[in-house]
Amino acid sequence: MTHRTTFALDAATARRLRHLAKLWNVSQAEVVRRSVERSEQTVQSAKRDPVSLLRELHAKGGGIGKAQADRWMAETYEDRQNWRASS
Repeated sequence: MTHRTTFALDAATARRLRHLAKLWNVSQAEVVRRSVERSEQTVQSAKRDPVSLLRELHAKGGGIGKAQADRWMAETYEDRQNWRASS
């Protein structure tokens, strides 16, 4: 099924669209289709599960050690208690 759409493009973007169509030897509509597909893939690949990212970081030896994490947690807890007391 084909959907017709009208775009208002600035001169530079229209020129770039024509250039890509000529370079790729496809229609301007095909340039738009490919660009939308590529953009969607980029967005999807950027969305990663935070837990898997953390596991990957730890597997690579990144992050902080337990002792440093415990110190940071204690310092954060103390800062929050002090902030609450001063409010």
